[in-house]
Amino acid sequence: MPRALITGGSAGLGLALATGLAERDWDVVITGRDETRLNAAARQAGDRVRPVAGDVTDPGHRALLVETTGGGLDLLVNNASTLGVSPLAPVLALDDQVLRDVWETNVVGPVALTRALWPALHVGGAVINITSDAAADHYETWGAYAASKAALEHLTLTLAVEEPDIRWWTVDPGDMRTQMHQDAFPGQDISDRPLPESVVPGFLALLDDRPPSGRYQASDLVPARAGA
Repeated sequence: MPRALITGGSAGLGLALATGLAERDWDVVITGRDETRLNAAARQAGDRVRPVAGDVTDPGHRALLVETTGGGLDLLVNNASTLGVSPLAPVLALDDQVLRDVWETNVVGPVALTRALWPALHVGGAVINITSDAAADHYETWGAYAASKAALEHLTLTLAVEEPDIRWWTVDPGDMRTQMHQDAFPGQDISDRPLPESVVPGFLALLDDRPPSGRYQASDLVPARAGA
């Protein structure tokens, strides 16, 4: 059976993807910092989903994930991210530690985990790094998060050139009704945003159709497939 590892799997998009893959008979490892929430998420997602609690910025936790996936890996989804602060702040109001924390979680962590898992990743496998429209556009107060996602995109597509036997995809899922999105807009009603489950078909279509490495918008993947 194919095997996936998803970071940030205790809620939101990570949990929705884990559930969608498990329903397709994938074995899925999810990881997240809050052990209680992560275990509850795994129970919700089904018997094929295994929780391994920890922080991807921690080398010891990354080593544990390598042990957990010792039998090989077909898909890595680097989904775990941080905004840095809530409410969001202008660039010149960000202190050095906030910038370091954002960079460690959103850039260093995913690349370090990919490097650690590289020997386990099967030829023909895939890495999906979750990005955002903020990586391409410029929004007030989104600077730290946006810059980190832009860097992650650049590194991902450089990896696509360096290691062409693997599919390297950055995927922008769009706005979703998640805790992170709520943290970006504290006190605002975000109930009009779609649930993370609504974009899962786009990710599944990506895995089915296996387009070239590159940047994709989740909402574009299903219509493109339907019209093929």
